[in-house]
Amino acid sequence: MSEEKLENTSAEEAKTAALTAAPEAPAAKPDKPESTAKAEKKPDKPEKPAPLLTVTSSPHIRAADTSRSIMIDVLIALAPALIWAVYLFGFRALTMTLVSVLSCVAFELIYELIMRRPVTVLDCSACVTGVLLAFNLPAAAPLWLPVAGAFFAIVIVKQLFGGIGKNIVNPTLAARVFLFSWTSEMTTFTVPFAKLSPSAMTAELEADAVASATPMIALNAGSVPQESLLEMFLGIRPGVIGEVSVLLLLVGGIYLLIRKVITWHIPVAYILTVGVLSLLTAPAGNAIDYTLYQVMGGGIILGAVYMATDYTTSPVNNIARLIFGVGCGLLTFFIRRYGGYSEGVSFSILIMNLLVYYLDKFTRPKPYGKLRQNNPPKEAKGNG
Repeated sequence: MSEEKLENTSAEEAKTAALTAAPEAPAAKPDKPESTAKAEKKPDKPEKPAPLLTVTSSPHIRAADTSRSIMIDVLIALAPALIWAVYLFGFRALTMTLVSVLSCVAFELIYELIMRRPVTVLDCSACVTGVLLAFNLPAAAPLWLPVAGAFFAIVIVKQLFGGIGKNIVNPTLAARVFLFSWTSEMTTFTVPFAKLSPSAMTAELEADAVASATPMIALNAGSVPQESLLEMFLGIRPGVIGEVSVLLLLVGGIYLLIRKVITWHIPVAYILTVGVLSLLTAPAGNAIDYTLYQVMGGGIILGAVYMATDYTTSPVNNIARLIFGVGCGLLTFFIRRYGGYSEGVSFSILIMNLLVYYLDKFTRPKPYGKLRQNNPPKEAKGNG
Protein backbone atom coordinates (compact mmCIF):
# COMPACT_ATOMS: atom_id res chain seq x y z
CA MET A 1 0.00 0.00 0.00
CA SER A 2 2.81 2.32 0.77
CA GLU A 3 4.29 1.83 -2.70
CA GLU A 4 0.95 2.58 -4.43
CA LYS A 5 0.57 5.79 -2.40
CA LEU A 6 4.04 6.83 -3.37
CA GLU A 7 3.29 6.27 -7.07
CA ASN A 8 0.02 8.24 -6.87
CA THR A 9 1.72 11.06 -5.02
CA SER A 10 4.51 11.28 -7.57
CA ALA A 11 1.98 11.32 -10.47
CA GLU A 12 -0.02 14.17 -8.94
CA GLU A 13 3.16 16.16 -8.32
CA ALA A 14 4.19 15.69 -11.96
CA LYS A 15 0.80 17.01 -13.22
CA THR A 16 1.02 20.01 -10.89
CA ALA A 17 4.51 20.83 -12.13
CA ALA A 18 3.37 20.60 -15.79
CA LEU A 19 0.43 22.95 -15.24
CA THR A 20 2.67 25.40 -13.44
CA ALA A 21 5.23 25.41 -16.23
CA ALA A 22 2.58 26.01 -19.08
CA PRO A 23 2.23 29.69 -20.18
CA GLU A 24 -0.95 31.49 -19.36
CA ALA A 25 -3.41 31.93 -22.27
CA PRO A 26 -3.97 35.57 -23.22
CA ALA A 27 -7.18 37.09 -22.06
CA ALA A 28 -9.93 37.25 -24.72
CA LYS A 29 -10.46 40.71 -26.12
CA PRO A 30 -13.98 42.08 -26.14
CA ASP A 31 -15.86 41.82 -29.45
CA LYS A 32 -15.78 45.00 -31.54
CA PRO A 33 -18.81 46.33 -33.43
CA GLU A 34 -19.10 45.19 -37.06
CA SER A 35 -19.02 48.74 -38.41
CA THR A 36 -15.72 49.42 -36.61
CA ALA A 37 -14.29 46.19 -37.87
CA LYS A 38 -15.26 46.97 -41.47
CA ALA A 39 -13.82 50.42 -41.16
CA GLU A 40 -10.51 48.99 -40.02
CA LYS A 41 -10.49 46.42 -42.80
CA LYS A 42 -11.29 48.95 -45.62
CA PRO A 43 -9.09 52.03 -45.66
CA ASP A 44 -10.70 55.36 -46.58
CA LYS A 45 -10.86 55.95 -50.35
CA PRO A 46 -9.83 59.35 -51.71
CA GLU A 47 -12.69 61.53 -52.95
CA LYS A 48 -13.26 61.53 -56.72
CA PRO A 49 -12.39 64.82 -58.42
CA ALA A 50 -15.16 66.80 -60.08
CA PRO A 51 -15.71 65.82 -63.74
CA LEU A 52 -14.00 68.04 -66.27
CA LEU A 53 -16.82 67.70 -68.80
CA THR A 54 -20.57 67.46 -68.37
CA VAL A 55 -21.95 65.08 -70.96
CA THR A 56 -25.35 66.16 -72.26
CA SER A 57 -27.31 65.89 -75.47
CA SER A 58 -26.86 68.46 -78.22
CA PRO A 59 -26.99 71.34 -78.94
CA HIS A 60 -23.98 72.34 -76.87
CA ILE A 61 -24.54 76.09 -76.78
CA ARG A 62 -23.87 78.34 -73.81
CA ALA A 63 -25.15 81.89 -73.97
CA ALA A 64 -26.31 84.54 -71.57
CA ASP A 65 -29.29 85.46 -73.78
CA THR A 66 -32.77 84.55 -72.62
CA SER A 67 -36.19 85.04 -74.14
CA ARG A 68 -36.72 87.97 -71.80
CA SER A 69 -33.45 89.70 -72.68
CA ILE A 70 -34.10 89.30 -76.41
CA MET A 71 -37.62 90.70 -76.13
CA ILE A 72 -36.34 93.65 -74.10
CA ASP A 73 -33.83 94.37 -76.86
CA VAL A 74 -36.65 94.36 -79.42
CA LEU A 75 -38.67 96.76 -77.27
CA ILE A 76 -35.67 99.08 -77.01
CA ALA A 77 -35.26 98.97 -80.78
CA LEU A 78 -38.93 99.86 -81.29
CA ALA A 79 -38.88 102.75 -78.80
CA PRO A 80 -37.61 105.47 -81.19
CA ALA A 81 -40.32 104.70 -83.75
CA LEU A 82 -42.95 104.79 -80.98
CA ILE A 83 -41.73 108.16 -79.72
CA TRP A 84 -41.91 109.54 -83.25
CA ALA A 85 -45.43 108.17 -83.69
CA VAL A 86 -46.54 109.97 -80.52
CA TYR A 87 -44.99 113.17 -81.85
CA LEU A 88 -46.62 112.73 -85.29
CA PHE A 89 -50.08 111.44 -84.35
CA GLY A 90 -50.42 112.67 -80.78
CA PHE A 91 -50.95 110.77 -77.54
CA ARG A 92 -53.61 108.61 -79.14
CA ALA A 93 -50.78 106.58 -80.67
CA LEU A 94 -49.46 105.96 -77.15
CA THR A 95 -52.95 105.06 -75.89
CA MET A 96 -53.37 102.60 -78.77
CA THR A 97 -50.04 100.99 -77.94
CA LEU A 98 -50.78 100.70 -74.21
CA VAL A 99 -54.21 99.16 -74.85
CA SER A 100 -52.67 96.66 -77.25
CA VAL A 101 -49.85 95.66 -74.87
CA LEU A 102 -52.11 95.34 -71.83
CA SER A 103 -54.62 93.29 -73.81
CA CYS A 104 -51.93 90.89 -75.04
CA VAL A 105 -50.50 90.41 -71.55
CA ALA A 106 -53.98 89.96 -70.02
CA PHE A 107 -55.12 87.39 -72.59
CA GLU A 108 -51.90 85.40 -72.21
CA LEU A 109 -52.14 85.42 -68.41
CA ILE A 110 -55.83 84.48 -68.35
CA TYR A 111 -55.39 81.67 -70.85
CA GLU A 112 -52.41 80.15 -69.02
CA LEU A 113 -54.22 80.30 -65.67
CA ILE A 114 -57.35 78.68 -67.09
CA MET A 115 -55.36 75.94 -68.85
CA ARG A 116 -53.06 75.51 -65.83
CA ARG A 117 -49.95 76.17 -67.83
CA PRO A 118 -46.77 77.88 -66.61
CA VAL A 119 -47.23 81.64 -66.65
CA THR A 120 -44.87 83.18 -69.20
CA VAL A 121 -45.93 86.83 -69.26
CA LEU A 122 -42.66 87.88 -67.64
CA ASP A 123 -40.69 86.89 -70.74
CA CYS A 124 -42.08 90.06 -72.42
CA SER A 125 -43.02 88.25 -75.64
CA ALA A 126 -46.63 89.37 -75.22
CA CYS A 127 -45.41 92.96 -74.83
CA VAL A 128 -43.53 92.75 -78.13
CA THR A 129 -46.62 91.33 -79.83
CA GLY A 130 -48.70 94.17 -78.40
CA VAL A 131 -46.33 96.89 -79.60
CA LEU A 132 -46.02 95.42 -83.09
CA LEU A 133 -49.79 95.00 -83.31
CA ALA A 134 -50.28 98.68 -82.45
CA PHE A 135 -47.62 99.59 -85.01
CA ASN A 136 -49.79 97.95 -87.68
CA LEU A 137 -52.92 99.97 -86.82
CA PRO A 138 -53.93 103.49 -87.85
CA ALA A 139 -53.86 106.07 -85.08
CA ALA A 140 -57.54 106.83 -85.69
CA ALA A 141 -58.68 103.22 -85.16
CA PRO A 142 -61.21 102.61 -82.35
CA LEU A 143 -59.72 101.38 -79.08
CA TRP A 144 -61.58 98.08 -79.22
CA LEU A 145 -59.71 97.12 -82.40
CA PRO A 146 -56.36 96.32 -80.70
CA VAL A 147 -58.25 94.32 -78.06
CA ALA A 148 -59.81 92.13 -80.75
CA GLY A 149 -56.46 91.81 -82.48
CA ALA A 150 -54.70 90.91 -79.22
CA PHE A 151 -57.18 88.10 -78.55
CA PHE A 152 -56.64 86.63 -82.01
CA ALA A 153 -52.85 86.97 -81.87
CA ILE A 154 -52.33 85.58 -78.37
CA VAL A 155 -55.09 83.01 -77.92
CA ILE A 156 -55.78 81.75 -81.44
CA VAL A 157 -52.38 82.00 -83.13
CA LYS A 158 -49.97 81.60 -80.21
CA GLN A 159 -51.45 79.77 -77.21
CA LEU A 160 -53.64 77.25 -79.02
CA PHE A 161 -50.50 76.01 -80.78
CA GLY A 162 -48.62 75.60 -77.50
CA GLY A 163 -47.30 79.02 -76.59
CA ILE A 164 -44.06 80.82 -77.30
CA GLY A 165 -41.85 79.05 -79.82
CA LYS A 166 -44.60 76.79 -81.17
CA ASN A 167 -46.76 79.03 -83.35
CA ILE A 168 -46.41 78.39 -87.08
CA VAL A 169 -47.11 81.94 -88.29
CA ASN A 170 -46.35 85.39 -86.94
CA PRO A 171 -49.09 86.29 -84.41
CA THR A 172 -48.96 90.02 -85.14
CA LEU A 173 -49.37 89.68 -88.89
CA ALA A 174 -52.07 87.04 -88.54
CA ALA A 175 -53.99 89.40 -86.25
CA ARG A 176 -53.54 92.27 -88.71
CA VAL A 177 -55.00 90.21 -91.55
CA PHE A 178 -57.86 89.16 -89.24
CA LEU A 179 -58.59 92.80 -88.39
CA PHE A 180 -59.17 93.57 -92.06
CA SER A 181 -62.62 92.16 -91.38
CA TRP A 182 -63.20 95.79 -90.33
CA THR A 183 -61.89 97.36 -93.53
CA SER A 184 -63.08 100.89 -92.85
CA GLU A 185 -61.40 101.07 -89.44
CA MET A 186 -58.17 99.59 -90.80
CA THR A 187 -57.92 101.96 -93.78
CA THR A 188 -58.78 105.32 -92.19
CA PHE A 189 -55.50 107.19 -92.03
CA THR A 190 -54.88 110.66 -90.65
CA VAL A 191 -52.60 113.39 -91.82
CA PRO A 192 -49.55 114.19 -89.69
CA PHE A 193 -50.13 116.33 -86.58
CA ALA A 194 -53.91 115.86 -86.69
CA LYS A 195 -55.57 116.45 -83.33
CA LEU A 196 -56.96 113.12 -82.08
CA SER A 197 -58.55 112.41 -78.73
CA PRO A 198 -56.19 110.20 -76.72
CA SER A 199 -58.94 108.51 -74.70
CA ALA A 200 -62.08 108.44 -76.87
CA MET A 201 -63.22 104.95 -77.81
CA THR A 202 -63.75 106.14 -81.39
CA ALA A 203 -61.75 109.05 -82.73
CA GLU A 204 -63.92 111.80 -84.16
CA LEU A 205 -62.13 113.07 -87.23
CA GLU A 206 -62.68 116.31 -88.99
CA ALA A 207 -62.72 116.33 -92.77
CA ASP A 208 -59.26 117.86 -93.09
CA ALA A 209 -57.74 115.32 -90.70
CA VAL A 210 -58.41 112.33 -92.95
CA ALA A 211 -55.66 111.48 -95.42
CA SER A 212 -56.94 111.07 -98.94
CA ALA A 213 -54.28 108.51 -99.85
CA THR A 214 -51.17 106.94 -98.42
CA PRO A 215 -48.02 106.78 -100.57
CA MET A 216 -48.72 103.14 -101.45
CA ILE A 217 -52.29 103.89 -102.53
CA ALA A 218 -50.95 106.67 -104.75
CA LEU A 219 -48.29 104.40 -106.28
CA ASN A 220 -50.83 101.64 -106.88
CA ALA A 221 -53.03 104.15 -108.68
CA GLY A 222 -50.14 105.10 -110.97
CA SER A 223 -49.46 108.55 -109.52
CA VAL A 224 -46.52 110.02 -107.61
CA PRO A 225 -47.04 110.46 -103.84
CA GLN A 226 -47.42 113.98 -102.54
CA GLU A 227 -44.69 113.45 -99.95
CA SER A 228 -41.06 114.00 -100.90
CA LEU A 229 -38.45 111.29 -100.53
CA LEU A 230 -37.00 113.13 -97.54
CA GLU A 231 -40.40 113.21 -95.86
CA MET A 232 -40.78 109.50 -96.59
CA PHE A 233 -37.40 108.80 -95.01
CA LEU A 234 -37.99 110.91 -91.92
CA GLY A 235 -41.61 109.83 -91.48
CA ILE A 236 -43.72 112.92 -92.11
CA ARG A 237 -46.52 111.15 -93.94
CA PRO A 238 -49.80 109.30 -93.29
CA GLY A 239 -49.81 105.62 -92.50
CA VAL A 240 -50.09 103.18 -89.64
CA ILE A 241 -48.49 104.07 -86.32
CA GLY A 242 -45.17 102.27 -86.62
CA GLU A 243 -44.29 102.20 -90.30
CA VAL A 244 -43.87 105.89 -91.11
CA SER A 245 -40.28 106.68 -90.06
CA VAL A 246 -37.81 104.68 -92.15
CA LEU A 247 -34.88 106.37 -90.39
CA LEU A 248 -35.87 105.35 -86.88
CA LEU A 249 -36.83 101.83 -87.93
CA LEU A 250 -33.38 101.40 -89.45
CA VAL A 251 -31.76 102.78 -86.29
CA GLY A 252 -33.60 100.13 -84.28
CA GLY A 253 -32.58 97.47 -86.80
CA ILE A 254 -28.91 98.45 -86.49
CA TYR A 255 -29.24 98.15 -82.71
CA LEU A 256 -30.59 94.61 -83.09
CA LEU A 257 -27.73 93.72 -85.42
CA ILE A 258 -25.16 95.05 -82.96
CA ARG A 259 -26.83 93.09 -80.16
CA LYS A 260 -26.87 90.02 -82.44
CA VAL A 261 -30.59 89.58 -81.94
CA ILE A 262 -31.12 89.32 -85.70
CA THR A 263 -28.90 88.70 -88.71
CA TRP A 264 -28.75 90.71 -91.92
CA HIS A 265 -29.82 87.91 -94.26
CA ILE A 266 -33.62 88.22 -94.21
CA PRO A 267 -33.92 92.05 -94.12
CA VAL A 268 -31.30 92.62 -96.83
CA ALA A 269 -32.64 89.88 -99.11
CA TYR A 270 -36.21 91.12 -98.65
CA ILE A 271 -35.50 94.82 -99.29
CA LEU A 272 -33.09 94.21 -102.18
CA THR A 273 -35.55 91.90 -103.93
CA VAL A 274 -38.31 94.50 -103.82
CA GLY A 275 -35.87 97.22 -104.86
CA VAL A 276 -34.43 95.35 -107.84
CA LEU A 277 -37.83 94.27 -109.17
CA SER A 278 -39.22 97.78 -108.72
CA LEU A 279 -36.25 99.24 -110.59
CA LEU A 280 -36.67 96.79 -113.46
CA THR A 281 -40.38 97.55 -113.84
CA ALA A 282 -40.30 101.28 -113.04
CA PRO A 283 -41.90 103.77 -115.43
CA ALA A 284 -39.50 105.51 -117.77
CA GLY A 285 -38.04 108.74 -116.53
CA ASN A 286 -38.24 108.32 -112.76
CA ALA A 287 -36.99 104.80 -112.09
CA ILE A 288 -34.88 105.72 -109.05
CA ASP A 289 -37.62 107.73 -107.38
CA TYR A 290 -40.19 105.02 -108.09
CA THR A 291 -37.92 102.37 -106.56
CA LEU A 292 -37.25 104.42 -103.43
CA TYR A 293 -40.95 105.11 -102.95
CA GLN A 294 -41.67 101.38 -103.25
CA VAL A 295 -39.02 100.49 -100.68
CA MET A 296 -39.80 103.24 -98.17
CA GLY A 297 -43.56 103.22 -98.64
CA GLY A 298 -45.78 100.80 -96.81
CA GLY A 299 -44.46 98.41 -94.21
CA ILE A 300 -41.46 96.82 -95.92
CA ILE A 301 -38.88 98.15 -93.44
CA LEU A 302 -41.06 97.33 -90.42
CA GLY A 303 -41.87 93.87 -91.75
CA ALA A 304 -38.39 92.98 -92.98
CA VAL A 305 -36.54 94.02 -89.82
CA TYR A 306 -38.97 93.24 -87.00
CA MET A 307 -41.47 90.61 -88.15
CA ALA A 308 -39.86 88.50 -90.88
CA THR A 309 -36.94 87.88 -88.48
CA ASP A 310 -39.13 86.33 -85.78
CA TYR A 311 -37.21 83.33 -84.38
CA THR A 312 -40.12 80.92 -84.33
CA THR A 313 -41.41 81.57 -87.84
CA SER A 314 -38.15 82.10 -89.75
CA PRO A 315 -35.42 79.65 -90.86
CA VAL A 316 -32.44 78.79 -88.71
CA ASN A 317 -29.60 78.61 -91.26
CA ASN A 318 -28.34 81.43 -93.42
CA ILE A 319 -29.02 79.92 -96.84
CA ALA A 320 -32.64 79.31 -95.91
CA ARG A 321 -32.86 82.84 -94.52
CA LEU A 322 -31.73 84.31 -97.83
CA ILE A 323 -34.29 82.23 -99.70
CA PHE A 324 -36.94 83.26 -97.18
CA GLY A 325 -36.14 86.95 -97.67
CA VAL A 326 -36.16 86.66 -101.46
CA GLY A 327 -39.50 84.84 -101.31
CA CYS A 328 -41.02 87.58 -99.15
CA GLY A 329 -39.75 90.21 -101.57
CA LEU A 330 -41.15 88.41 -104.61
CA LEU A 331 -44.57 87.94 -103.06
CA THR A 332 -44.70 91.54 -101.84
CA PHE A 333 -43.83 92.87 -105.30
CA PHE A 334 -46.35 90.69 -107.15
CA ILE A 335 -49.16 91.45 -104.70
CA ARG A 336 -48.51 95.17 -104.97
CA ARG A 337 -48.22 95.21 -108.74
CA TYR A 338 -50.81 92.67 -109.83
CA GLY A 339 -53.09 92.28 -106.81
CA GLY A 340 -56.06 94.33 -105.78
CA TYR A 341 -54.41 95.38 -102.52
CA SER A 342 -51.87 98.19 -102.38
CA GLU A 343 -49.75 96.51 -99.71
CA GLY A 344 -48.50 92.92 -99.56
CA VAL A 345 -46.04 92.69 -96.65
CA SER A 346 -48.35 90.89 -94.23
CA PHE A 347 -49.53 88.31 -96.74
CA SER A 348 -46.05 87.62 -98.10
CA ILE A 349 -44.49 86.97 -94.68
CA LEU A 350 -47.39 84.77 -93.59
CA ILE A 351 -47.12 82.66 -96.76
CA MET A 352 -43.37 82.24 -96.30
CA ASN A 353 -43.92 81.32 -92.63
CA LEU A 354 -45.72 78.21 -93.84
CA LEU A 355 -42.66 77.21 -95.92
CA VAL A 356 -40.06 77.54 -93.16
CA TYR A 357 -40.07 73.81 -92.34
CA TYR A 358 -39.29 72.88 -95.93
CA LEU A 359 -36.61 75.56 -96.28
CA ASP A 360 -34.84 74.28 -93.17
CA LYS A 361 -35.19 70.69 -94.31
CA PHE A 362 -33.76 71.09 -97.80
CA THR A 363 -30.95 73.45 -96.80
CA ARG A 364 -29.83 71.51 -93.75
CA PRO A 365 -26.03 71.00 -93.83
CA LYS A 366 -24.86 67.38 -93.98
CA PRO A 367 -22.48 66.27 -91.22
CA TYR A 368 -18.98 65.56 -92.48
CA GLY A 369 -18.29 61.85 -92.90
CA LYS A 370 -21.90 60.72 -92.67
CA LEU A 371 -23.00 58.25 -95.33
CA ARG A 372 -26.33 58.57 -97.01
CA GLN A 373 -28.81 55.86 -96.16
CA ASN A 374 -29.70 55.22 -99.81
CA ASN A 375 -26.04 54.68 -100.72
CA PRO A 376 -24.67 52.04 -98.32
CA PRO A 377 -20.95 51.25 -98.55
CA LYS A 378 -20.08 48.41 -100.90
CA GLU A 379 -18.60 45.30 -99.33
CA ALA A 380 -15.05 44.47 -100.37
CA LYS A 381 -14.86 41.34 -102.50
CA GLY A 382 -12.49 38.68 -101.26
CA ASN A 383 -9.68 37.35 -103.48
CA GLY A 384 -10.01 33.90 -104.99
